[in-house]
Amino acid sequence: MQLSVIILNYNVRYFLEQCVLSVQKALEGIDGEIIVIDNNSSDASCAMMQQRFPNVKLIANKENLGFPKGNNIGVAEAKGEFLCILNPDTVVAEDTFSKILKFANQKIVSQTPPSGVGGLGIIGCKLIDGTGNFLPESKRGIPTPWVAFTKIFGLYKFSNSLGRYYAQDLTENESGEVAILVGAFMVMQRELYDKIGGFDENCFMYSDDIDLSYRVLQEGKSNYYFYETTVIHYKGESTVKDGTYMKRFQEAMNFFYKKHFKVSVFFSIFMKIGIVLFSFVKMFQGKVKEKGLPENYILVSENSTKLELIHELEKKLNTKFTNTEIDGNRTEFIIDLNSVSFKQAIHFMETNKKKNHTFKLLPPNSNFIIGSNSSNDRGEVILLKEEKK
Repeated sequence: MQLSVIILNYNVRYFLEQCVLSVQKALEGIDGEIIVIDNNSSDASCAMMQQRFPNVKLIANKENLGFPKGNNIGVAEAKGEFLCILNPDTVVAEDTFSKILKFANQKIVSQTPPSGVGGLGIIGCKLIDGTGNFLPESKRGIPTPWVAFTKIFGLYKFSNSLGRYYAQDLTENESGEVAILVGAFMVMQRELYDKIGGFDENCFMYSDDIDLSYRVLQEGKSNYYFYETTVIHYKGESTVKDGTYMKRFQEAMNFFYKKHFKVSVFFSIFMKIGIVLFSFVKMFQGKVKEKGLPENYILVSENSTKLELIHELEKKLNTKFTNTEIDGNRTEFIIDLNSVSFKQAIHFMETNKKKNHTFKLLPPNSNFIIGSNSSNDRGEVILLKEEKK
């Protein structure tokens, strides 16, 4: 088997449904499998999987075992030569896996020395949020004390020389070697995953993917950022940049240093100062003003029943759809994935991203629209029809 896609889920039932639908499309023509591990969700995720995807392997944990252990459980059941660690709040394009596997095999052939030991590590791809904007964590550098310091104090924004945390020497539209990749989308050989022992189950939040990437580098392998395919990642509440986030970031970095480097007292002091300053600024910034409801709705669809769908959406959203954008108004595009491919939808979001644009997707043969208006919220799900209980 070529590829096993491992999806660890926890209470994102509708995002999971959309994710699996996109993965199924992307696996057409590939000898692959999907394994979903549920960490004891309370939102009927397992029931949905059993009803809508009975042929997908589902592992239902009796408790929330966390990201590292949950993924390790899934990998233990995998049969693929390659693994894809994939978040449930993602959407892949139809050609994502075929492009990644082609890139991987090219690297294996070109990098294999006479000893027969390949140099390929982990492959990541271009990630965008629900508004079509590039997510800089798609590619990162090793978070040394200085690099982490530039991240905490926002110095990375001022120049590429200070931007090693987000590997700014490599543009978002340029493939190349990077040190660290994000756990939302990672592709690697099963043999390598087993060799390094998978995810460290003692890791704190925010450091499991950093730790895995770094251990791959320690094996003498090369990690790659591959920009030629784009995946949507609805990041959720764990990325809200508040005091809790900063404390968790500190814990993650402390864990990483304790495991791989000499513990730095100065680094800990810098981190604590950063948290205090960050919280102080937040006190004066106040809450971010809500954007409010869209003033303009446009349906992106090629369906012959487009008018029927518009009427259904207008009734549910209590609004009227237009055919063209009204300048200056906040516009929401609803993309009908029954007639538009996942790849086309992703491309539409990337090319139409603007400050006043938002996007919702209508997954194939589904009764809901789904999306996110920023990379800092959990997203929104609107049911078009009430589900039968």
